[in-house]
Parts: sequence; structure tokens; C-alpha cells
Amino acid sequence: MSEIDALQQRLTSAMDRIAAGMGSLGSAQGADTAALQAELDDEKIANAQLTERVRKMADRQDEALAEAKAASEAVQTRVAAMDLELQRLRKANDQLRQSNAALRTANEEGVGEPHLINKAMMAELEGLRAARAADVAEASSIIGALAPLLDQIEVQGEENTDA
Repeated sequence: MSEIDALQQRLTSAMDRIAAGMGSLGSAQGADTAALQAELDDEKIANAQLTERVRKMADRQDEALAEAKAASEAVQTRVAAMDLELQRLRKANDQLRQSNAALRTANEEGVGEPHLINKAMMAELEGLRAARAADVAEASSIIGALAPLLDQIEVQGEENTDA
């Protein structure tokens, strides 16, 4: 029986050592878990901040793209209007050349025809109108291109006076 008692004592002391080891392991593991949980929370916050930054950058990019598209469409509209006026000017100049050629021919033949003079005058007036319309279209195009730049300068001036 003394062997049984000795074995029982050895088993009890081994169980006590195991319990003590488990207790210290549990407290160390709890400290590690708390530290890891704090790091995880920090990473979640950093991730949320980065996600918000990316969202804001995407919004700014979308706004800039929309502004660029609007500016492009405005420029295309102005270019189309200018092209239309230039075509009108070319047509008027062609009519003027034809009328002048017919008038020169009539004068060379010694026949002064009033309808040719009237036709030449009308072609010249149409040429002047077309030239003026082309100038207006060109000026509108220049103003349209300068307006955003002036707005930016105005905004920067306001920011400088606010500071």
C-alpha cells in the first residue's frame, strides 16, 4: 500500500503542477489576447479611415470627371457654332467672288447691268454679316474658355483675403 500512497502523492503533485501551469498559462494568454484585441481594434480603425479616404478621393474624381465632361461638351458646342459660322462665311465669300466676276465681265463688255450690281452688293452684305457672326462666335468661344479661369482666380483671391 505504501506504493499506492506514493503513487497517489506523485499523481497529486503532478496534478497540482499541471493546475499551476494552466493557471499561469491562462493569465498569460489573457494578457496576450487583450493586446491582440487592442491591435485588431487599431487596425480596424485605420482600415475604416483608409476606406473613407478612398471614398472621398473617388467622389472628388467623379466630380472632376463630370466637370471635365461638361467643359468638353461646352467647347464642342462652341466649336460647332464657330464651324457653322465659318461655313456661312465661306459660302458668302464664294457668292461675292461669283458676283464680282460677273460684274467684271459685264463691265468689260460695256454692259452695266443693275441687277448684277445689286447682286454683288447683296453678296457683299451677306459676307459682312457672316464675317461678323464668325467674329461673335470666336469671341464667345474665347470668353467661354476664359470664364473658368477667371472663376478660379476669383476663388483664389477670396481664399487669400480670408486667410
